[in-house]
Amino acid sequence: MLSSANRNYFLFHTDDDTFSNVFCENSGKLINVHLFALAAQYYSFSNLGVCTPLEDVLEALRGDNQGTTGIKTDEFMNNKKSHEVQMMSELVDKIANYCGIKQVIDIGSGKGYLSSFLSMQYNLKVYGIDSSNTNTNGAHERNRKLKKHWRAYQSRGRANLQSQTLEKSNDRPVESEIKCKAVIEKPLNNDSSLQSQDQVIIQDLVPSCGFTEVATSETTKQTEVDLVDRTQSDESKLSEEVLAILNVLPADAVEVSSSQCNCGKLCEEEKAQRKMASLKAKASKSSESNLYFPLTSCITAETELGDIITDLEDCMIVGLHTCGDLAANTLRIFTAKPEIKAVCSVGCCYHLLSEQFENQEDCPEEVWGFPMCQYLKDTGWCCGRNARMSACLALERVAVGQMLPTESLFYRAVLQVIIEEMYGVSKSDRHVGKTFSKSSSFIDYVRKSLKKLELDDSKIPDSCIMDYYEKYKHRMNELEAFNMLKVVLAPCIEVLILLDRLCYLKEQDNVAWSGLVKLFDPVKSPRCYAVIALKKQSCF
Repeated sequence: MLSSANRNYFLFHTDDDTFSNVFCENSGKLINVHLFALAAQYYSFSNLGVCTPLEDVLEALRGDNQGTTGIKTDEFMNNKKSHEVQMMSELVDKIANYCGIKQVIDIGSGKGYLSSFLSMQYNLKVYGIDSSNTNTNGAHERNRKLKKHWRAYQSRGRANLQSQTLEKSNDRPVESEIKCKAVIEKPLNNDSSLQSQDQVIIQDLVPSCGFTEVATSETTKQTEVDLVDRTQSDESKLSEEVLAILNVLPADAVEVSSSQCNCGKLCEEEKAQRKMASLKAKASKSSESNLYFPLTSCITAETELGDIITDLEDCMIVGLHTCGDLAANTLRIFTAKPEIKAVCSVGCCYHLLSEQFENQEDCPEEVWGFPMCQYLKDTGWCCGRNARMSACLALERVAVGQMLPTESLFYRAVLQVIIEEMYGVSKSDRHVGKTFSKSSSFIDYVRKSLKKLELDDSKIPDSCIMDYYEKYKHRMNELEAFNMLKVVLAPCIEVLILLDRLCYLKEQDNVAWSGLVKLFDPVKSPRCYAVIALKKQSCF
C-alpha cells in the first residue's frame, strides 16, 4: 500500500511533470523505476476507491456473507474453483431473492461448476450456455456424478444419525432398562403414541432388551412419554446436521427410502400419510428434476435468448470468468433484454478483447469488446494487445512469492525468434499451449511446438536449436525484469477495462444501480472483480 506521504504526493502532483520524471523526455525510456511503481499502485483499485465493498452489497440485499450451510464444494472442485463458486453463488442467490426471480442464465458456463451449485444449493433454475459441445457434454456428466455425491451425503448422514442415536441410548441410566423390563399387559397403541410419520418408533430408540411391547402401567406410560420427548429432541438435533445437506438438493438428487419399522403393520392413518407424502415427492420430482440445463450455443451481443430458452422468464444473467468479448456482450444483453433484471459478471482473458481502434482493417466487427463507454469511444482510446496481455498478470500472487514462470517465458521468446528467422513466420493463428510443462528440454520444447504450429521440424538440427538457446541465455534476467514491470502495471490496465464497463452501465437509462465489487481473494483468483447491476423497478 502507498504511504500517506506518497498518496498525498500523487494526489496533488500527478501531472505531466510527474511522469516526465519517470520516463526520459527524448527517448521515452523508463528512468525512475521506483516512481513508476508508486504511480502504478496509486492508479489501481486499492487506492482509487471505485469499488463497492462486498459487505455493503450483501447488507443492501438484506443478507450477509456468512454463507449457507450445506454442500462442501471443496470435495469435488479444486481450491480456486471452490472459492469462486461459493462466493459468487451466494451473491447471485441474494440478488435473485432481492429481485424476486428464480431463473438464472449462466453465460460461458463451461463444465457447469457454478450452474450445478446454484441449482442444487439454492434451488434456482439455471440454464448454462456454452459454445463448446465438449464443455456442455462434460457439464451433463459432471451433474450426473454430483447427484451420486449427494446420495453419498445422504447415506453418510443416515449412518451418523443411527450411530449417534445408539450412543445416546447406551448412555441412558440403568433404571430405564429396568422399567423397560416391566410386566407386559398389552401392546402399545400406535394411534395415540405416533402422531405422524415423522415421529420415531419407540422400539427403534429403546436399548435392545428382548421385548417388543411396552407395559401400560402408570410408571411405564410416564417412561414412554419421557423416552419420546428425549428421543425426539435427540432426533431433531441430529436431523439438523443431515437436513442441512439434504434439504438443498433437488427432488431427483437423492433417492428416498422408506424407514424400517419393527412394530408390525402400520395403522391406516400412517399408510394414508405416507401415500400422500409419496405422491407429493413424485410431483415435486417431475417439476424439479431438471433444475440445471446445459445448452450449447455461441453468444453474441445480438443473441436472442428466447430462441435458445423456450421458457424464458424474468431472470438474471451471470458469468464466471467469461473470456474476452463475452464479458462485454453479457452486459450488452443485460441492458437490451427487458426480461433480464440483474447481472453479475466476472470477466477474464483481457488479451482476447477486440478493440475498435486497433487494426480496424483486420477486425470488421461492428460490436467491440473495448471500449464500451461513450467517453473512451469519443477519445478513440486504444490499449493494444501487449497492454491487455499485461492486464492478465497477477500482481497479488507475485507479491506473496508466486514468481513468474521466467524459464517458460524465455523458451517461448526464443522459439518466436526461431520461427521468424528459420521459417519466415511472424504471425500464426495456432498456439503452442502448455508445451513447456510436457517438455524434457529446450530442444524437446522447440520440436513439439513446431509440430503444433505445423512447421517442418526436420528443417532445423538440434545443434542449431541449442545455438539459439546459448545466444539469448544471458538475457533471461532482462526478460524477468521486463515482466516484473508488466506485473506492476497490470492493475492499472485492468482498472481501465473494468471502469469502461462500469461507465457503460452508468450510461444506460434502465439501470437503477451498478458497481464493481471485489468478490474473490486475488491470490486464489486474480480476476476477482465482479461487475454488478440491477434494472430499475419500473422495468420489472
